[in-house]
Amino acid sequence: MTTTIHPDRRLPRLASALGLALLAPLIAEFLLGSFPLTSLHLLLVTAPLYGGAALLIREIVRRTGRGWPTMFALALAYGIFAEALVFQTFWNPDFEGLRILDYGYVPALGTSPPWIMYVLGIHTIWSISVPIALAESLSGPRRTTPWLGTPGLIVTAVVFVLGAGLIFLSTTAKAGNLITAPRLILALLAVGALLTLGLRLGQTAPSPQARAAVPSPWAMGALSLTATTLFMLFHDATDLSGRLPYRLALPIPAWLSVAIYAALLTAALALIARWSRYPGWSQAHLLALAGGATLTYAWHSFLWPPIGTHTSPAIDLAGDVVFALMALVLLVTAARRLPRHSQRRRNK
Repeated sequence: MTTTIHPDRRLPRLASALGLALLAPLIAEFLLGSFPLTSLHLLLVTAPLYGGAALLIREIVRRTGRGWPTMFALALAYGIFAEALVFQTFWNPDFEGLRILDYGYVPALGTSPPWIMYVLGIHTIWSISVPIALAESLSGPRRTTPWLGTPGLIVTAVVFVLGAGLIFLSTTAKAGNLITAPRLILALLAVGALLTLGLRLGQTAPSPQARAAVPSPWAMGALSLTATTLFMLFHDATDLSGRLPYRLALPIPAWLSVAIYAALLTAALALIARWSRYPGWSQAHLLALAGGATLTYAWHSFLWPPIGTHTSPAIDLAGDVVFALMALVLLVTAARRLPRHSQRRRNK
């Protein structure tokens, strides 16, 4: 009688989960250039919030059999939760000593619509969606399966809440509690609406009527790099915070800025939604989209000084180089982990 030994798959699953939990803050803050290399200890503070949110969103989507439309909706909900209720940048005109709300400030709203569009864009794309796409590409056959059991899911939720609470207390210690009752209600309604919408969306299915060929992953990556570069440079062009070493401050009306942000994001999402229904769409295309956005953060970090900390230009530059190289290594590794049929589907 022979005994078949089934290898324990928990460690690889937990490794994927831990990797995503660390990848989210590394991309959201360190690759962006907000934190220097000498501030790696801040991962202990940011990983519970960024990593916890990314992991919870990913697990909810995969456990319920939904897809990327749900992922985007939940990522947007997280962005509102983080910036309206945790960091409170929606309401703080002098966050970290920066005048982030000066451009387009509306007194009746107590905030700046252009800032809201920008910061929700970076959270939806870079804080949540890009780390999930990269982590899943690295996970091989576990790409669309749950990585956490029920105990792990509970622990992640608790850690996320504690992390959000810790950052909230730090924020209020600096600026006070800026969340009034109307602001709280509005934010919770927006988060609730997006959660409800996201959980009503289903998996994207190929269209049997689609006959056009999906663009190659290389073309998808180039499109992502171009679109996300335009997104970041447009913010730079209208920034009035005084943070940037260069200052264009183009005289673009705030309402037009909001319209441009909305048009850019809507056009990109519409194209992706359309192409994802074509036969031949694969994980390679998702990785290419994430890769283009990752490269945008990598090169753009050289333009941005760190936030809330004083560091020498040499240390700042060294961190930008290190994180950019890490991003390149990560993308190459993820590409090599893709199944061969995913890489060749374009030619079939």
